[in-house]
Amino acid sequence: MDNSISNLENWLRAHPEVGSLRVAICDLNGTFRGKRVPVSDAARVAKGDVRMPLTLAAQDIWGRDVEEDNIILEAGDADGICQHTGRDPMPQHWLARPSVMVPMWFYNADGTPSSLDPRHALARVAARATAMGLTPVIGTELEFYLMDGEAKQPTPPLSPVTGHPLRAEAVHAIDELDGFEAFFDDLYRACETMGIGSDAAVAEGSPGQFEITMRHTTDPLRAADDAIFLKRLVRGTARSHGLAASFMAKPYMEQAGNGFHLHMSMLDASGRNIFDDGTPQGAPALRHAIAGCLARMHESTLLFAPHLNSFRRLVPGGHAPTAIGWAYENRYAAIRVPGGNPRARRFEHRVAGADTNPYLVIAAILNAALEGIEAGKEPIPPHTGAPEGLQTLPDDWFDAIAAFRTDESGPFPVAMARLYAAAKRQELARFAERMSDFEVQTYLEVV
Repeated sequence: MDNSISNLENWLRAHPEVGSLRVAICDLNGTFRGKRVPVSDAARVAKGDVRMPLTLAAQDIWGRDVEEDNIILEAGDADGICQHTGRDPMPQHWLARPSVMVPMWFYNADGTPSSLDPRHALARVAARATAMGLTPVIGTELEFYLMDGEAKQPTPPLSPVTGHPLRAEAVHAIDELDGFEAFFDDLYRACETMGIGSDAAVAEGSPGQFEITMRHTTDPLRAADDAIFLKRLVRGTARSHGLAASFMAKPYMEQAGNGFHLHMSMLDASGRNIFDDGTPQGAPALRHAIAGCLARMHESTLLFAPHLNSFRRLVPGGHAPTAIGWAYENRYAAIRVPGGNPRARRFEHRVAGADTNPYLVIAAILNAALEGIEAGKEPIPPHTGAPEGLQTLPDDWFDAIAAFRTDESGPFPVAMARLYAAAKRQELARFAERMSDFEVQTYLEVV
């Protein structure tokens, strides 16, 4: 029997309380899409007998077909084959009857990986690292807000301890974490059930904001899986506690944004960290990887800031970077080299928001780092203090879309890159068609 079939059936046999399955793939926006099937169909799911339209991987943020690009029309909106990724099912304990989500990815009818599936895009870049004799070590950090689950607008939650709304900033405050102990207990139990490598949780700089650090892994696909599964678990667990959770880049104009930070080192065939030369500065390979990331950063901004709201986080003077530079132990830099034990020498890429697709973000950063290493690129000098006089990221969403590469020179299949850019243009156009109340109030009887 195929291991994926055996593993899935064994997992379900050990969890007889599960009443139904959600078979789901991840689309370009990082949203899960799929169908509900009975537990009795577990073997069919594991065998790859479930089919869904390949276009599910290429929807806009509202779940609509991307009208601008003709790739979908040319393909006739064909079905793809859903193959189990091999990851354990995700418990959805927040539902009335226990259910699990079974993570899948798309293959074409001929058995080849779908060029529209973001998980395959990352797998392709990971294969490039393997071909170079390198193994990336990746750890991520995800920030999010817990909010009042009944409010119509983003509102800080009531403290479970005092019953009062959270008001104060509470960076690394233990009391803030302890107040939501029941939420975090449920979240960590669910992570353990699914094998998600969650590590430390800290209170961040704004009321109700927290960060969870993920354990480092040598499997880029697992790193992305863990990040995107964690987002779903956080939102579902929050609802079960009468809260809402948001990974929106900037839910409050006056508060800090939510980031998705990525730490990366690189091992050679012998397991040695090629970024480590025993010094605080790191080996030449570290600089080469950073140079590759800097070279691709401007054109990749749309992956790091994919939505209108994303650019409210990327403002000068904030912790989220806007200048394309790097530094040692400086959290204002786009790429930071942390201190500590040289054996753990790595870089931290700090540009992406928590509203991004982890598969695409990790693929873009890993690909850029590999390019820099392969070419022996040298970066600009590291800056100290606030970055000054450096090239900047695109100023807004429109410019980021224009800068995004959709040809063979980018890290993704051309079909995927074209659809991603088209989806973002469609998203931008729909927002442009809407008039805000503030706009009407400003101009209606004044101009």
